[in-house]
Formats: sequence, C-alpha cells, structure tokens
Amino acid sequence: MSPAITAAAAGFGTGLSLIVAIGAQNAFVLRQGVRRDAVLAVVGICALSDAVLIALGVGGVGALVVAWPGALTAVGWVGGAFLLGYGALAARRVLRPGDGLRAAGDAAGSRRRAVLTCLALTWLNPHVYLDTVFLLGSIAADRGPLRWTFGLGAALASLCWFAALGFGARLLGRFLARPSAWRVLDGLVAATMITLGVLLLAGG
Repeated sequence: MSPAITAAAAGFGTGLSLIVAIGAQNAFVLRQGVRRDAVLAVVGICALSDAVLIALGVGGVGALVVAWPGALTAVGWVGGAFLLGYGALAARRVLRPGDGLRAAGDAAGSRRRAVLTCLALTWLNPHVYLDTVFLLGSIAADRGPLRWTFGLGAALASLCWFAALGFGARLLGRFLARPSAWRVLDGLVAATMITLGVLLLAGG
C-alpha cells in the first residue's frame, strides 16, 4: 500500500473517530434527516465546515491560535451560552411534545432557521476547534509532506458520516413517528447540551 493511501486511510479513521460522538451537531443533523427538512443544506454545511476547519488545522492555524489563549476562552463562553439555550429549547419540547414526526419539511422559514442553527452549532462549538483544528492539525503535522493527504482523508470521513446520518435517518422515520420517541431523543439532546454548556462556561 502506497504512503499516500496509508496517510489518507489514517486521516479517514482519525476523523471518523472524532466525529462519531453524541453532540449538538449530530443530534441536529439526525433530527433534520428524520424530518426530511433541509437535509442537503445541513449535510453540506457540516461537511464543508469540517473541510475548512481541517484545512486550517493542517495549514498550521492551530499553532497561531494557541499563542492567543484569549480566543479559546471567548469562544468557550459564547459556545457555552449557545449550548445552554439550545438545551433549554430541547427540554421544553420534552415537556411540551409535538405530534411526532412529520414526513415533509416545514416552509422556507424553517429551512432558513435550520441553516442558521446548523451554522451556529458548528462554528460556536469550541470542541469543533479543539478536535478539528488543534488535534487533527497536530496529528497531520507528523505526516510531513503527506499532511494534506491525511487532511483529505479526514474531510472525506466527515462527508461520509454526515451524509449517512442525514440521509440514512429516514430509516428511523417509523420509530420516530411516535411523540414518545421524540421526547426521549429531545431529553438526551437536552441533557447532553446543558452538560456541555455548563462545562464550557465553567472551564472559561
């Protein structure tokens, strides 16, 4: 196996291991996928954002930001507040459940909200920078001339994961057609987001 293929495979595996975790972004993509609401836009935003962040990390921006610790602290405060707000909305849906899954998406206004929420969940989450920019960037640096091939593999892993999560979520449509199933999902999302938000604010 050529060194380039090995580097790309290593990047794919590393990227996938960092992406596949319970979090606001994955939960949001899953919810949009089940509702079939702006799935292509949401998947595209997540994958493209990861590709940009990976490129920044591989290009060495991570080292530059580390030199200014105040940047990470500021992002932590903003991201923590956002996660608490998103968690509160999910908790409210648990207390006031809807009618379950609707096969069709809402109007264009909902799609705009979906896009804005996806952007916020992606770019206001400090963990994204820690994982994608700093961690992946430092691992890629060890690959020397093949660091960009490693980064390409990581970006491909992100695209595959979000596409599978968004478009594959339709298979869960029958199960999540029940309001009780949404209450469980929203309960998990609320607990996860509030916990992460508190930890980020405490760490800031």
